[in-house]
Amino acid sequence: MDKQEIRYLEQLSESFPTIEAASTEIINLQSILNLPKGTEHFMSDIHGEYEAFSHVLKNGSGAVRKKIEDVFGHSLTTADKSALATLIYYPKEKMELVKQEEEDMDNWYKITLYRLIEVCKTVSSKYTRSKVRKSLPKDYSYVIEELISEKPEVLNKEAYYDAIVNTIVELGNAENFIVALAELIQRLVIDRLHVIGDIYDRGAGSHLIMDRLCKYHSLDIQWGNHDVLWMGAALGNKACIASAIRNSIRYGNLDMLEEGYGINMLPLATFAMDVYAKDPCTRFVLKGEVNATEMETQLVKKMHKAIAIIKFKLDGQLCKKYPEFGMSDRSMLDRIDYEHGTVKIGDVDYPMQDMHFPTIDPKDPTKLSPEEESVMKHLQSSFVHCEKLQKHMNLLMKKGSMYKTFNGNLLYHGCMPMNEDGTFAKVWVFGKEYKGKELYDALESYVRKAVFSVDKKEKKKAEDIFWFLWTGPKSPLYGRDKMATFERYFLNDEEIKKEKKNLYYNLLDKAETAETVLKEFGLCPTKGHIINGHVPVHRMDGENPVKCGGKLIIIDGGFSKTYRKETGIAGYTLIYNSYGLTLAAHDPFVSKEEAVEKEIDIASRQEAVQYTDRRILVGDTDNGKTMKCRIKELKALIAAYRLGQIKEKTK
Repeated sequence: MDKQEIRYLEQLSESFPTIEAASTEIINLQSILNLPKGTEHFMSDIHGEYEAFSHVLKNGSGAVRKKIEDVFGHSLTTADKSALATLIYYPKEKMELVKQEEEDMDNWYKITLYRLIEVCKTVSSKYTRSKVRKSLPKDYSYVIEELISEKPEVLNKEAYYDAIVNTIVELGNAENFIVALAELIQRLVIDRLHVIGDIYDRGAGSHLIMDRLCKYHSLDIQWGNHDVLWMGAALGNKACIASAIRNSIRYGNLDMLEEGYGINMLPLATFAMDVYAKDPCTRFVLKGEVNATEMETQLVKKMHKAIAIIKFKLDGQLCKKYPEFGMSDRSMLDRIDYEHGTVKIGDVDYPMQDMHFPTIDPKDPTKLSPEEESVMKHLQSSFVHCEKLQKHMNLLMKKGSMYKTFNGNLLYHGCMPMNEDGTFAKVWVFGKEYKGKELYDALESYVRKAVFSVDKKEKKKAEDIFWFLWTGPKSPLYGRDKMATFERYFLNDEEIKKEKKNLYYNLLDKAETAETVLKEFGLCPTKGHIINGHVPVHRMDGENPVKCGGKLIIIDGGFSKTYRKETGIAGYTLIYNSYGLTLAAHDPFVSKEEAVEKEIDIASRQEAVQYTDRRILVGDTDNGKTMKCRIKELKALIAAYRLGQIKEKTK
């Protein structure tokens, strides 16, 4: 045994000072290795749809209902099982409805408690007592542990449990206890949540989703282009701020900005009313349902145009600053012929549908006017100093990454930039060329430099990477040749508005595409999978979310209401448990009230992607591999103790 190994084992001995301590840990780890692996839950492209997200989180994409089926089988009616599932999702709301109809509430409490206890026993069975104990609510931890633990020393178990349940009801604690059990089931049914990007924009509840994720027990996030947009905005990048505000206004989400994050929109509103007072801003309509008066609508349209013009100016500045990003032709205001009212795209001059640009100097189109500079200064200050926004962005930095490899699967939001022949495309980033995994690693490095670098010049440069990740044609988080925002506002030609996808998406019918990417990230090409979001799957057109011969699964199915007409569903989610991978297609979520009253669940269709011949154990997972390494180290420590190479630290 060399000196370095002895030094490491001496450090390990600080945690395990005796042979007995090391042996106990080995026994504990060995027992965990033989438990079934925990359930992983994958969600993507949530886009601010808080209520639908919250419901899918509560029901575990059908995982809760499956546990109820496992426990009760045919011993409960379908109606009773639906009622129990709804109670687990919304315990307080469901009990309020039950109290309006149920005559003998004490009896209902007892029956319900027994049913919840049985479900709790099942969902906790794949965890160690220690892990379950850490998940228990403090107020009821002792009692719940007594009820869900097997107690062989108790001869009359029925009388023992009856006594506990009766006491809970007699003391008037039944409702609080039911809530505690329901939340514990929700907590235990999912071991880890993976969010494959795009939490932000479109829907009005992005801030509420982030509040919920801040409290979630086990989580990782793969950044989407909409997420990095907000991360850049929170750091003060003006181009990102302008795009984030434009998105929020376009989708009618000013309340999220003003009430959710406390962003002061008054400077923009005042500026827009002054500069665009007589402009009807007919091209700047809002998307989706908008509940507003005519006067409010006119103001919002003016704000919409004002921030859009500012955005195009700031985009143009960055396009010229970083020609390596391949976006020089996207400085659209420089391409307008202000005398003839046309814009040159490629070799074609297209007629502009709006030429009222009071703040644009044709000699220097991308320069902000003094008034626009003032507006952006105020908005930048609001974003940078918003405590809640900074808390949410800190979570994205702490739990987030460009990609993640986990239990043999590769998780990323967008695409792997590719050439037509299936090789990895080269991308220039700040003077250096990257491709494949190296590209992802380099981009993540710059994201973190923007937050943590002490070099002011490097930090400032890194802040602009968020803008590239949001909209760049070679960005792996965006993956289209352009973001045709300008064309949608100002041109009527439908062909020029189309955004061509990266060649990656043309290669998804070939199994070797996924195999090439999996190998690049060090994963097994035969057993691994790529879990992907970003591009909605058009199920109503017959598109299959499972691609590359079963190796790649796209789970963006349309959480966002604006996509549902295209996709035909309201989102895909994925479950990976000890039996394999299961894809769930969801029907639209109407409201929490309807879910409670009508006991409607939204995990409507489940499809097996891959089932295993035997149950997957903890020992088969990444965590299991780490445990096996620790067992090997502990055995070496015990050997060192016995050989006298390290002395036990007995009292």
